[in-house]
Amino acid sequence: MNPSVPAKTVPDLIAYAKANPRKVNMASGGSGAPSHIAGELFKMMTGIDMLHVPYRGAAPLLTDLISGQVQVYFCPITASIEHIKAGRLRALAVTTATRSEVLPDIPTVAEFVPGYEASTWYGVGAPKATPAEVVDKLNREFNAGLADPKIKAQLADLGGVPMPMTPPDFGKFIVDETEKWAKVVKFAGLKPE
Repeated sequence: MNPSVPAKTVPDLIAYAKANPRKVNMASGGSGAPSHIAGELFKMMTGIDMLHVPYRGAAPLLTDLISGQVQVYFCPITASIEHIKAGRLRALAVTTATRSEVLPDIPTVAEFVPGYEASTWYGVGAPKATPAEVVDKLNREFNAGLADPKIKAQLADLGGVPMPMTPPDFGKFIVDETEKWAKVVKFAGLKPE
């Protein structure tokens, strides 16, 4: 959030946005981008109305956020951490289910909005006909890599958290994520452009 906004906490932001509907500009990396959908989930769960301002990428967005042209951005820690540490941006909360190791004093949104969670994740898939023994071997190797202390430290420095899973767990995770975000897309009235 731009530090000029008179909100120091998530409840402050909610109250400010409710008192000033569509006066808070919520930037995103583009319509349908993870930052946009995370903001729409927040709007859906809190009943506030912020004006969505889509950008074509993070660089112009961060410039406008720092200068106050837009006020709020649900952005990845990797893109904002240096600006937060320098005081150019104010972190109200992280959108992940747990606090971040790189910003341990910053609460989660869910501490104020129960059930809120929005995080960007990456996974590895294989064609459906891939033999089970190949899938299992790949899964073991990727999970071993995610458990490596050096890799874990590098991910932590960037605000990343490894999520090792079995193939069935990953399949369920994808189904659950698809259902969750479909509700948000419907709520926001998003259509393919």
